[in-house]
Formats: sequence, structure tokens, C-alpha cells
Amino acid sequence: MQAFIAGFGMATVVLAMSAVFPANAAPQSADARFKALYTREWTWREEQFPDEEDSQKPIADHFPKVDPTSQEMRLRYWQEVLKELDAIPRDQLSPDNQVDYDVYKPQIAALIADQRFRQYEMPANSDSSFWTDVGYTARRNFKTLRDYQNYIAQLRDLPRYFREQEDEMRAGLKRGFTPPRVTLLGRDTSISQVVKAKPEDCLLYTPFREMLSTIPAATRARLRAEAIDVIRNKVQPAYAELLKFWNDNYVPHARTTLAAYDLPDGKAYYQSRILQFTTLNMTPDEIHRLGLQEVARLHAGMVGEMKKTGFKGDFPAFLHYLRTDPKFYARTPEELLKDAAWIAKEFDGKASQYFGHLPRARFAIKPVPADLAPFYTSGRGGPGVYLVNTYDLPQRPLYNLTALTLHESAPGHAFQIPLAAENRNLPDFRRYTYISAYGEGWALYCEWLGDEMGMYKTPYDRFGMLGYQIWRAVRLVVDTGIHSQGWTREQAVKYMHDYTALPDHEINTEVDRYIAWPGQALSYYLGEMDILKNRRRAEAALGAKFNIRAFHDTVLQLGSVPLPVLDRRIDKFIADGGVGPYPDEEN
Repeated sequence: MQAFIAGFGMATVVLAMSAVFPANAAPQSADARFKALYTREWTWREEQFPDEEDSQKPIADHFPKVDPTSQEMRLRYWQEVLKELDAIPRDQLSPDNQVDYDVYKPQIAALIADQRFRQYEMPANSDSSFWTDVGYTARRNFKTLRDYQNYIAQLRDLPRYFREQEDEMRAGLKRGFTPPRVTLLGRDTSISQVVKAKPEDCLLYTPFREMLSTIPAATRARLRAEAIDVIRNKVQPAYAELLKFWNDNYVPHARTTLAAYDLPDGKAYYQSRILQFTTLNMTPDEIHRLGLQEVARLHAGMVGEMKKTGFKGDFPAFLHYLRTDPKFYARTPEELLKDAAWIAKEFDGKASQYFGHLPRARFAIKPVPADLAPFYTSGRGGPGVYLVNTYDLPQRPLYNLTALTLHESAPGHAFQIPLAAENRNLPDFRRYTYISAYGEGWALYCEWLGDEMGMYKTPYDRFGMLGYQIWRAVRLVVDTGIHSQGWTREQAVKYMHDYTALPDHEINTEVDRYIAWPGQALSYYLGEMDILKNRRRAEAALGAKFNIRAFHDTVLQLGSVPLPVLDRRIDKFIADGGVGPYPDEEN
């Protein structure tokens, strides 16, 4: 406790703890106690993390503290929250608050697990890192003068933030808690690009290129000059220091093993990641066996679609044909972006047939920024933007584009995330958090739904959809194979090469992602299976009363929830006769 108090000061500690345990509080109902607890904790939690891809909070004038004392403080805080939460009788809560409780408690448990395993000592992997995350703020929509001022202040704080992150990485190195070295090779590009760029060409200067016209011209000029000065004299030196640390110290001494089981307390760590990402109590062996079964089933479907194309060769020859024939690939980045936009607009014309309640938010379609593109996924979406990777066009097949677009834009992430944020009947910890099994499961379900909606026009398109389905099923095999069964990187690459139609570049970046991010890849297919299971049982129970719009509205109205919570909601949907949360929008 002395170290805990020393870093923050007694006043800060008292304030933090009193936020959870107010003194002399009058007796409250279970509902009131629960609401007061999660409201205080969520407000506090929002201050603890920097911007993420889907951030909804105001642009801050600083980065959070990530030093060891701050991390210890977070662990103690969430442990106290969980203690108070356990003291609230769930059965005394209202039905709505019982659902909130069932969403909230796993959130707190996951946050505690991250702190206990010191996940913060590994703040960079092959897919994402704290220094590329800085770019999320730069790509946000700035709406006020204060946003620009806060952002400049945040950049001034960047050297301190980077030093603390590097110290955490050194602590991870010391105990062997790092991503595998093989997944880190070449990832210094995203650092060096910032170091080498002219300040005004740097990604972090983005907000100042097209500033709000309501800000006086003289003020805009002053802010631009200030941003350039901060980038040149604060930001770029910090990135240069990071680059040296990365190349001279971190990568050369990162671990040479691959498995999560090889990390400190590795078996428990991997199991905790499975629970966090899937929200299910499944073992690695159970998931591996399920993956093998699903890969075999989907492979048979892909062979059937191959035959419909008229191709005369065997399956490996067909994959080679798809990977190498120029007709399956866009010739320019603009062509790829326009094709994605056309698919998104085609869905717009079908949306009202399948969804009663539509989000107000719209989204843009943009290329993945150059600093991320070489190691980024083929696309990524969320509120406000669908990023399409136009890097290395011969690795971006058009037969996958419809499934990718339905997943990353509408009705996938560009529906689910905004609908949660727009639902003011939910507490903020449900509106603005993201549970991978639910969010990625929903987006993968949307790829499958595209077949029902008539979005796949040719056998090649449908093969692409099945190829994306098997890609996620393959993850169940590869992730557990690597992290619990001793698979090599080469074994994982070959398995994906043999069973998916993904280009080789994407296979390599994806395998590195699974190696460096244990458990996350499991969430997609397990989440989709749960949504499909719930739909089928609702269809069977309701018969002619089943309304697809009401079902989809019911799933999306929840926000992001653990899969067992979704199961119970569909129980109620069936018991209510298939009436959704917006009955006036179902007909």
C-alpha cells in the first residue's frame, strides 16, 4: 500500500477509493447501489485508457499514466469494485439491472485479469501498438477549438507516455513476457515513418490539414504552426528514441517461442484470454476439435461452389487460379474503394427488409493509412469509417470484397457499434464497450446473412463468402494449435494455405496476428455460431410468427454483451412471441 500511495499522493488515493465507497451514505436499494457503483467506475475507467478505434470520449489534453504505480492502483481499484459488486444481491435487482449486472461483472473480472497478468507489459504486437494507437485521435472528427488545443497538449505529453510504455516493455522483457520475436520483424516501419516525415506530412498532423472553417484564419495558422513545432521538437524525438529501443533492445531480446503456454503462468493466461474474448468456459482442446469439424464441413461447401464455376481442376489448383489470375484483383486503389462503396450502397437498398431499427450514424470509406497498411488486415470498420486496405493490390481479391464489406461496414460493425452508442436506455458501460465474441460474431453473421440477402452474385462471390467463413473456423484450429499444442508458424501458415483462399501475404500477417494476440481469433466463429444457434431455435419455436427484423433488432438492441446474456435474451424473445424491442418498426 505504501508504494500505491506514494505514486499518487494520499489525496488522490482517498478520492479514488471514496468514489467506490462514499462515506456516511444512507441505505440504498440494490438498484441504486448498483447504478451508483457502475456510474462512478465508468467515469473513472474512461480516464484510464487512451483513445481506441471506436472511442467516443472527448479528446483529452494528456495521455494516461501507465507507470507501475498507476497499474497497481488500477488493480486495487477494480478489486474493490468487484468486492462491492459481490455485496449487491443480484436477485434484488430489477430485471433490466440483472441484465446489466451480467454484462458488467465479466467486464470488471476481465479488467482485473489483465492487471493480474500484467498485460500492460506487452503494449505492442504484430497487429497493434501504443504508438500506432496515437493515430486514432489524429483520425477523429475535431468539432471544436478546444479539440485542437487539447490534441496539441496531448502531443506535448507524448514523450512522457512513450517513456513509461518503454519501461513497461523492459519489465516484460525481464520476465519473458513479450510477443514472439518472429512476429515483430519489420514492425519498426510504423515508427520510422513518423521519424522521417516532414512534420506537416506526418499522420499526427492530420487534424490540421482541413480545419474547421468556423475557427478564425489567424487562429488556424497559429495552431498549425504550434502543431508543427510540437511534432518536430517533441513527437519525432520520442519516436526516434522508441525506434532505437525497439531495434537495439526489444526485438533482439523478445522471446523465440510462440505459444501462450510458454509465457509466465501460460496455461492460466491463455485460458483467461479465451474467457475474455469468447465469454465461454471452453478449453483449448474443445475449441480445437470444434474447429476441425467446422473446417471439414465448410471445405465441402467450398468444393461445391468451385464446381459451379466450371473449373475442371482440383481444389489446390483452383486456389492457385484465384490467387494468381489478374481478373480477380483491382487495378487501382480507387477501383477497390469504389467497388467497396458500391457493395455498401447495394446493402442500403436491402436494409429495411432485414432490420426494423436503423442507426442514424453514417460511415465513410477510406484507405488504410500508409503507416499501418503493410501489416494491417484487409479492412477494418466501426463508427464513422470503413478502412479498406489498398496496399499490395495483388493480395486484395475482389471475390472476398462483398463479405469483407458486409462485415466491416453495414450491417456489421457500422450498424452494431453505432446502434449501441445511440441507445440511451443502456448504461454507458454497455453503449461504449466492445466484447469481441458478440461484435465479431455479429459481423461474421452478417457475412453469412449476405447470402440470404442475395448479395453474392456469382459462384466466385459465394466461394469468397465461404472462404471467409472457413478462415474464421481455421482460426479455432490455428490459435489453439499454436498456443496449446506446439504448432510451428510454418504449420499454421500451411494449414491456412491449404484450406482458405486467402492470398499468401494476408495468411502471413494473419498468422502473426494470432501468434501475438492469443485468444482473440477465437471470438469470431464462436460468436457467429451462437447467433446462428439462437436464430434457428427462435425460428423453430415461433414458426410463422418469426420476424427477421424483430430478431435482428433484439440482438442489436443489447449493445455488446457476453454470449450467455444473448442466449437469455433470445429465451425472452421466444417467450414474448417474437416481439422485438421496437414493435412499431417490425411491419
